[in-house]
Amino acid sequence: MHKQLFGWSRQQIVTYLNGCLCFSLGAKFFIDSKLGVDPLDVLNIGLANRLHITIGIASGAVAIIFLVGWSFWNKRRPPLSPFFTMFLVGNLIDLWNLLNIGRIFKPLLPPGPMLVVGLLLCSYASSLIIMSGIGIRIMDLIVITMVRKWRWRFFVGKLVLEVGLCSSGWILGGPVGVATIAFIFLVGPFIQPFIWLNGRLFSLPDHGLKEPEPVLSHAAQLSSQ
Repeated sequence: MHKQLFGWSRQQIVTYLNGCLCFSLGAKFFIDSKLGVDPLDVLNIGLANRLHITIGIASGAVAIIFLVGWSFWNKRRPPLSPFFTMFLVGNLIDLWNLLNIGRIFKPLLPPGPMLVVGLLLCSYASSLIIMSGIGIRIMDLIVITMVRKWRWRFFVGKLVLEVGLCSSGWILGGPVGVATIAFIFLVGPFIQPFIWLNGRLFSLPDHGLKEPEPVLSHAAQLSSQ
């Protein structure tokens, strides 16, 4: 297929953007259910409370630590595209809040089903972003490395990582609730089946989990040449 931008095909870019759009909607459902936070935020909040810093600073510090760890583990330059994904998804969530789309689905869904819908949307969105090979989220980069280096199943790596994040955050005083447990058991285990379904039903190629060199930013590759 004809390459359009930094070595990425049009199909990859469309898959990535659809993934970000879907993830922002899932996050909106998750937030509006008001049933708790995800495992990463348990760690961020616990760290912020323990060190008396803002959650934003804690979140950024954790992201940088994991990205640097990924870089050393893979002996590669760290990609910047995950931060663009964070920026894009965050701004889309702000847009949904501005448009007040919650007024449409809140009367139809109680908090529990709203949480489940949100988490399944996040899981499907993660499968799209991973398959695109663009802007893969930092924690998913870590899990993909587990898959490659340790031959683990994706959901096993995801489960181990998220339980580790949740446990560490809880020890630091972070909040663990219904949403946290639901996130662990509804997001990670469904990503790989969704990847399989996308390939089977829509013939989408997997540029993330199966490709040998999917996670390094193409822009970084070009700049190093």
